[in-house]
Amino acid sequence: MSKTVRLCAADELAPGEARRFDVGDHRVALVRIGEDFYAIGDRCSHADFSLAEGEVLADDCEIECWKHGSTFSLKSGEPQSLPATKPVPVYDVVREGPDVLVKVT
Repeated sequence: MSKTVRLCAADELAPGEARRFDVGDHRVALVRIGEDFYAIGDRCSHADFSLAEGEVLADDCEIECWKHGSTFSLKSGEPQSLPATKPVPVYDVVREGPDVLVKVT
C-alpha cells in the first residue's frame, strides 16, 4: 500500500539543494534541480551515509555521497560510480500547488 506525504513547499528548497526527510520508516532525500524534484532513498547503498549531505550534480541528474564519492542517478537510483554497486530506492514526486509530495510504499 502506498501513501502520499507532503514534504515541503517548493520554494523551501533551492535549486541544486538536497534535504533529508523521514517518512515513516523511509529516509528520503529530496533533491531540486531547476524546477524538477527527485526523491531517492537517503542511505548510500555502499556505507549507509546520508545522500542528502552530498553534492548535487545537476548537469548529470545525480547526487554524490559525501563519504566515499559514489554517485547515484536521481531518476533510477542506480549507482553511477564505485564503490557503490547496489541501487537506492526512488520515489514518485507530486506537485500540488506550492507543495511537494512524495509517494512511498
